This record gives sequence, C-alpha cells and structure tokens, in this order.
Amino acid sequence: MVFSSLTFLLLFLPIVTGLYFAKNNLNWRNTVLVIASVLFYAWGEPVWVLGMIVSTLINYVCAIAIVRSRSSLMRKLSLTIGIIASVALLFYFKYAAFLFNSVSGLFGAGAMLPVLELPIGISFYTFQILTYSVDVYRGKAQYQKNPAWLLLYVSCFPQLIAGPIVQYGDVAAMILDRKSTVDGFVSGMKRFAFGLAKKVILANICGAALEQLTLAGGGQSMSVAGAWYGAFMYSLQIYFDFSAYSDMAIGLGRVFGFKYKENFDYPYISKSVTEFWRRWHISLGSFFRDYIYIPLGGNRKGVARNIINLLIVWALTGLWHGASWNFVLWGLYYGIILIAEKFLLKKVISKTPAWITHITTLLFVMVGWILFYYTDLSAVSQHLLAMVGFDSAAGTGAVFCDAVTLAVMRKYTVFPLFAALCCTPVFKKLRTFVLDKFDGIGQGAETVAATAILVLSVMFLIGQSYNPFIYFRF
Repeated sequence: MVFSSLTFLLLFLPIVTGLYFAKNNLNWRNTVLVIASVLFYAWGEPVWVLGMIVSTLINYVCAIAIVRSRSSLMRKLSLTIGIIASVALLFYFKYAAFLFNSVSGLFGAGAMLPVLELPIGISFYTFQILTYSVDVYRGKAQYQKNPAWLLLYVSCFPQLIAGPIVQYGDVAAMILDRKSTVDGFVSGMKRFAFGLAKKVILANICGAALEQLTLAGGGQSMSVAGAWYGAFMYSLQIYFDFSAYSDMAIGLGRVFGFKYKENFDYPYISKSVTEFWRRWHISLGSFFRDYIYIPLGGNRKGVARNIINLLIVWALTGLWHGASWNFVLWGLYYGIILIAEKFLLKKVISKTPAWITHITTLLFVMVGWILFYYTDLSAVSQHLLAMVGFDSAAGTGAVFCDAVTLAVMRKYTVFPLFAALCCTPVFKKLRTFVLDKFDGIGQGAETVAATAILVLSVMFLIGQSYNPFIYFRF
C-alpha cells in the first residue's frame, strides 16, 4: 500500500485516524498504530512482514542483554548478533545474487543465482533497527521495555517504506510521551496534502513525460535535446517523488503526535555538490555519518584516512540504493567529487560567482542521475554521449532533436519550468509573507487551499494509470 493510492486515502487512513482518536489514551493509540502499521506492511508483503517482526524481536532481546551484561565481551557479542539479524535478510534479498553473480562472472563460471524480489522498504526499516541496537550499546538511548513499542518504532507506517530514516534516540521519548493536538493534526494534514500533490501532480507528470521519450527504451539513438530533456525531467521526477513521500510521512507523523526531522531542504538551489548532499535525503546522510563515517575515524586520522573513509561511505551509499554496478559507480562518482571539493576546490568555489557554481552543481547532479537511472552501463554511456552530440548506436553524430522529443516538449510546454520553480523556496517565501501579512485569514486560506489540493489529487489518481514510486525498489 502506498500513500498515493485510493485504498490508503479513502479507506485505510480514515479508519486508522478514527480509531486512533477514539480514546485519549497513549497505550490505546500506540496499539492502534502498531496494528495498523503491521497491516499496512502486510498489505504488500504478507509473508515478509514476519521477517521484520522477527528481526525486531531479536534486537529487542539483544538490547536487553547489552544493558544487563557486565561483560564487555558479552555486550559486543549481543550487539553483533543484533546487527547480523538485521542485516541478514537485507543481504539475502538485496546483495547475495549480485555479489555471487559478479564473482562468478569475473572467473568465467556459469553458475548464477536468480535475483529475488526485494521486500518493500527493507533498506529503510533495517537501518532503523540498527540505530536502536547501536544507540542502546553506546548509551545514547535506553532500551525499550515493551517489545510492541519497539515494533511501533520500526514499523510505524508514516515512515516505514520510504523514510525518512528515523534514529531511535530521536523518537524514543515520543513513543512513551507525546500529545496529538488539533494544531498538530491540521498542520500535519496540510503537509500531507501538499506532499500528495507534489507526488500525484508533479512527479507523476514528469514520469509520464519520461515514459514517452526515447530513453525509456534504453537510450539508443537518442537526440541531443532528448538526452538533456530526459535528464532534466528525471531530475525533477526523482526529487518530487521522494521529497513528496517525506513530506507526507512528516505530515502524518504530526497527525499522530510524532515530530520527524526534515529530509529535504531545496537541494537544487545548492552551489556545490557538498551543499547538495547536505540538503538531499538528510536522514540517510545523518545515518552514514553517525554509524559509518565517524566510527571509521571520520576526519580525525589524517587526510589519507579521511579520503578512504569518504570513499567507503559513498560506495556503501551507492550499494544501499541498489545491488548493481551503476549504483556503486554513482556512489563513487559523488565520493570523488566531494573529496575534490573538500581538499582541492574549496577556495575556487568560494571565489567563483554563485550563478556559475549553481549551474555547475546542477550539471554534476544531472550526470549523477543518469548513472542512477540506468542499471545497464552501456545505456549510461549512450545517454552521456548523446548529451555531447554523439549517437553511439549509429556511430555518427546525434541529431539535435528527434520527432518524439519535440512532440513531448510541445505536449508539456511550460510544465517543466513550473516544476523547476517548485524546486525552489519561492512558494515557501510567498506562504510566509501571506501568513505574516494576513495572519488568521492567511491560515484559513491555506487550509482551504490544502483541502482543494487534496481533492484535486484524489481526482488525478482516479484518472491516472501512471502512479509508480521510485524509491520502493530501494
């Protein structure tokens, strides 16, 4: 089940919300959320929901052993068991076939493992389980006495399948003591409504345009304009798709009394790739910083070690997104750029006009999304070559604009420009101005606008056949 589905919007969410607010008792409300979250996940994964539950219970027991053990060795052993239990399922489904088949191909062996269908959201909830065990081991958080409440943290449906990745220490207190207010409900539903519109209207239209371009067939015989237009539209789609889900998750969290941290901060206004990654998928960056980069030594052990640590982190970041070489290259691509910005280009960037660094950053990011889009590396090279005017399939220069691209550009006219404007804080600043200027009237107008947008989004869903969600495959 996804937020942008009629089943969720018209059936699941109203029923769960009604049951949640039926009693002003936190134990009742937590119980409603636990049951609803398990059902929400089981809707799409009726078998592998058991894997999530078992992994959670193993880590529950391991955390108790960590706290009660007086032996340092036993504490480490308990943590190790918890980590293995968390990672084992993820490795089996996501990486086992990739690693085996890569090694098999390297040595010319004929044996191949079939690639398994990945359980939805497994990467997200695995990381959350890991933060619990590690935070308890570090003394950063107290262990959870009630296993049902630990399952609530892991499975809470607003952020279960696509984040943001919530660290246990950030919400542990909220599980046991939080208030669901009218203001929180209203502001949360507004955030959800605008996030839904971002997904259904903006992301889905960008995706529909992409489906009609030549690159949907693998990038062969692509024109220069088609290559650039496709890269631009995919950059918009993936931002709206993923940030919309984060917006909806944060909004639903507020409805039920949770305050999740922001996950996106207008990344396309960045003036360096380093800044871009401070603004994009913030919760993932925080996870790798706190649980991988700093434990490896961070920047505390010299330049050479710092570079190695950054490359390790970014290779793992790529692998987290998918078990394919294009994702590994995507991660290393960013790792190399970030290392160059940190150690070689910092002064150059600071002295370069902002509009130049902004354009340069966007170009680097668009190239990165091409690596991200295709799992076939030959398609990556075909797309990149088409962008500089070479048709690798034909072995000649690429045409400037093909008929398909021209038809798509005419069909969507100014939509990409409007969508690009939505990637900036323009509308956020406009909202702040209206609320400051008109106060109560502005709040009322925003509520009416959010309601209208929610209704419009539902109408779009009724008429749409294209409604995928990119980050489900991670």
